Amino acid sequence: MKIFNRGLYALIFTLIISTQLTAEYLYKDEIINNPKFTEEVELVGSSLYKKTGIKLKLLMLKELPKNTTMYEYEKTILSKSNAPTILLTFSEMNTLVDIESNNKDLYKYFNKKQVLSPVTSYAQGLMMAAYYARSWNEFKSMVTNTGGTILPLLGQKAKKHTMTSKYSVSMFNGYLDIAQQISKSKGVTLDNGYDSESNQEALFYVKLIFYGFVLYAMFMYIKRFIYRRRHKDEKQKQW
Repeated sequence: MKIFNRGLYALIFTLIISTQLTAEYLYKDEIINNPKFTEEVELVGSSLYKKTGIKLKLLMLKELPKNTTMYEYEKTILSKSNAPTILLTFSEMNTLVDIESNNKDLYKYFNKKQVLSPVTSYAQGLMMAAYYARSWNEFKSMVTNTGGTILPLLGQKAKKHTMTSKYSVSMFNGYLDIAQQISKSKGVTLDNGYDSESNQEALFYVKLIFYGFVLYAMFMYIKRFIYRRRHKDEKQKQW
C-alpha cells in the first residue's frame, strides 16, 4: 500500500544536509536547510503559480524578532508581494504555525481552519471535544474542523536528532494540502504527480498511533478498576 506520496517519502528518508539554497516559494528557511526539502516546495509552489496565478510561500523561522507578533511579521512579508500570495509560517521557538494572505478572497480557495486543525478525523475530534471543550461553540468547532495536516504530525514525539525531519514532513504536508485545495477549487491539476489524496494517506499512521493510545488507556483503566475491586474484596474478606 502506498503510504506516502513521492514528496513526503523523499523528505522522510533524505538525510539533513546543511546547505542553504536560494528559493522563491520557500521564502525563508532557518531550520531545515535541506536541498531536497527546498526542491519539493519549489516544485509544488511553481506548479501552483503557473496553473492558478497564486503564490504559496513557506517560512521556516527559528524565532520571531523580538516584540514582533506572527501576524505583524507575516504582513510585512506579504506587503512586498504584488501577486496574490498566501503565506504558511512556522516559528520553532515560538511554537507557532499560521496562514495569512494579502487578499481575503484567497481564503475561499482553501479551508484554513481544517489545515490548522489539531485533529485528523471526526472520531478523534469528538473524543477531544468531549475532554477539552469548555463551551458548546468550542465543542462544535473541534468536531467540525477536522482533517488537520500540520499539527497532528508536529505533535508527534521525536528525538532531538530527528526534529528537523519531523518539521519538514509536517510543514510540507500542510503546504501541499493548501496547494491541492487551491488547485481543486480552480479546476486544475498540479504537476509532478501531486494528486489530492496522496498526502492524506501520510496521516494513516498518526491516526493509528492515536487510536492505539486510546485503546491502551481504556485497557489500563479497566485493568486498574478490576485490580482495585479485587483488592477491596480481599480486604473485606480479611475482616
